[in-house]
Amino acid sequence: MELLPLLTVLLLAHAVVYLAWQAVSRRRRACCYLLDYACHKPSDDRKVTTEMAGDVIERNKRLGLSEYRFLLKVIVNSGIGEHTYCPRNVLQGREESPTHDDALEEMDNFFADAVAGVLAKTGVRARDVDLVVLNVGSFSPAPSLVSRLVHRFGMREDVMAYNLSGMGCSAGLIAVDLARNVMLTRPRTTMALVVTSESCAPNWYVGTDKSMMLGNCLFRCGGAAALLTNDPAFRGRAKMELRCLVRANIGAHDDAHAAAVHREDADGRLGVSLSKALPKAAVRAFTENLQRLAPRILPARELARFASRLLLRKLLLAPRKHTAAGNKAEGPASSPKIDFKTGVDHFCLHPGGTAVIEAVRKSLGLTAHDVEPARMTLHRWGNTSASSLWYVLSYMEAKRRLKRGDRVLMATFGSGFKCNSCYWEVTRDLADAGAWEDCIDKYPPETLVNPYMDKFGWVNDVQGQGSGFLF
Repeated sequence: MELLPLLTVLLLAHAVVYLAWQAVSRRRRACCYLLDYACHKPSDDRKVTTEMAGDVIERNKRLGLSEYRFLLKVIVNSGIGEHTYCPRNVLQGREESPTHDDALEEMDNFFADAVAGVLAKTGVRARDVDLVVLNVGSFSPAPSLVSRLVHRFGMREDVMAYNLSGMGCSAGLIAVDLARNVMLTRPRTTMALVVTSESCAPNWYVGTDKSMMLGNCLFRCGGAAALLTNDPAFRGRAKMELRCLVRANIGAHDDAHAAAVHREDADGRLGVSLSKALPKAAVRAFTENLQRLAPRILPARELARFASRLLLRKLLLAPRKHTAAGNKAEGPASSPKIDFKTGVDHFCLHPGGTAVIEAVRKSLGLTAHDVEPARMTLHRWGNTSASSLWYVLSYMEAKRRLKRGDRVLMATFGSGFKCNSCYWEVTRDLADAGAWEDCIDKYPPETLVNPYMDKFGWVNDVQGQGSGFLF
């Protein structure tokens, strides 16, 4: 009988120790480290020079003078230089008849460069990868691209593989979020490979719908692969640690949902349509995201300052809303703004276009130095969709901006309409030039003006509305 109380105590003690160990273990696994990443640098023979762009436009005999002028205006103001990349079928003059193999070749070239590159940089074997999350928005073959990746690199039979499609330019952070959440559910530490790209080969628009011609001027080939882990043993080797990730989706609104759509034009030609409602949708999604992000990353003093100024403004404005005559009285010049630089050292912004970058700069009160990485990425690589953020981060690293303890905010926009953001802490001084290695000393250039206007500006002087002009 005396043994029963003793056994009970021992069992209770064992249970307490086990639960405590599980809690500590789960807390340790809750971390998410960026071990390393690699950005895809296509071969030089795929560069889109001024002459090559002119040849592509000239081949489209459907275009008239109005379309030529529109394209010239867009390209000149795009912020894109002469060193971006396009798929081979476009270089070969087959943009109107892309094949399935064209798209697969584009993906295979990316896998061979970026995925193999990040594995080589980290010394991680493909069979050491426990989880793969791949996102390519507008190309979804069977077997899936993630299955193609698993097969190509000979990964384990128990590797967890996820394939995301149709998520647009914000899919990179969605992939990171999915990888982090899956890691949390596993009883063991996990090595996750996040692969982000876009397929341009089958999606080059060859019609005359101006809302769909924009994509040809902005989107370019690229991609990135990153290794994430929740193993604390890798903290010393990791580049950054993920502190939080916030997602906002305003797709319930009709105008936002239709802001960026993959569709056919009136003649049945496929492309991506970017509507005039897109800037408004981006602002709405960005605001929704920041409202939830700010309390998680900003110091209490900044939140208190903003709250007090907002309250003071409302108190001062309320009695003055209407004059005795019933007319509205003028209020303060502007609403108080949150200073995000009190909690963020570097802003890694999606280089969706010059207008997007400028709008974010103004809304956050940033300087030209703050948005330089995004602008230079747009100039050098174009908009590579969901992988663009990694090129921006690579620019910061190549310029030796990222020091231990620095805080980095990533923010991106995508069809749906979505705005996703994440907050990283740099764990060591970084100086890897990556894909920028052969050109980082040339950036920023003295001017971002591209040569398209000098070569094709005569289009604006031509009279008439004929088609088939030699561009």
